[in-house]
Amino acid sequence: MRHEAFDRQVEDLASSLGDATRRGIYLSIQQSPEAMTTSQIAELFEIHPNVARHHLHRLVDDGYLSVTERRRTGKQGPGAGRPAKHYEATTKEVQLQFPDRRYDLLAELLVRVIDRIAPEDASAAAEEVGREMGVTLVDLEDLLPQADYITLHTAVTPETTQMINADTLSQMKDNVILINVARGKLIDEPALVAALQSGKVKVAGLDVFSSEPPQDNPLIGLPNVL
Repeated sequence: MRHEAFDRQVEDLASSLGDATRRGIYLSIQQSPEAMTTSQIAELFEIHPNVARHHLHRLVDDGYLSVTERRRTGKQGPGAGRPAKHYEATTKEVQLQFPDRRYDLLAELLVRVIDRIAPEDASAAAEEVGREMGVTLVDLEDLLPQADYITLHTAVTPETTQMINADTLSQMKDNVILINVARGKLIDEPALVAALQSGKVKVAGLDVFSSEPPQDNPLIGLPNVL
C-alpha cells in the first residue's frame, strides 16, 4: 500500500469516527442487540435530539449505520403517528491497512548516505551513534584482549577469511568464549581445535563450519564445542 492510500484511510476514518460522541454512538448501536432511535441516543448521551440526528445521519452517509425496519422488541407493526427511524450497525469494518515496511528502501537510503560521507566522518559518526546507544566501538586488535565473549556476525571477504586464527586466538583472554553464527570460513578450524584443547578458549558455540555438512571435522566431538 502506498502512503497516499494510507493517508486517505486515516483521513476517512478520522472524519467519520474522530468525534468522541459520534464514535460512542456508533459503538453503542453496534453493541446493542436491538436497533435504536434518535430519541434513545439523545437520552443515552444527554444531547439534543437534533445533535443526535446529525451524528446518526453522518454515520449512515459514511456506511457505518443503516436505517432499518426492525423495531425494538414489542414495537412491531404500525403505531400512532409517524414511526421513528431505527438505526443498526452495518457490516462495514473499522480497520487500517498499514503500508508495508520497506527495509530494502531503508538499506538503500543508508548506503547512499554513507557513500556521501568522507571515511573519517563516517568513523566519527559511527562512534557517536555507538556512544548514544551505550556501545563503545573498537578495533579488532583492541577488542581481543578485553572481551570475555566474542561473537562473529560478518560476511566472508578476503579480509575476514580466517580472521580467527592462531595469531588472533593468542591475543584473546584465557578462558574466552567464542561464538560463530555467521560463516565457517571466518575461523581457522585447526587453530581453534588447539585453542580449545589448551584451554585458551573455554567454550566454542558453532552454528556453522568451513565445510557443511561437517564430515571428519576435528571440532565435532570436542566436549567444549556446542
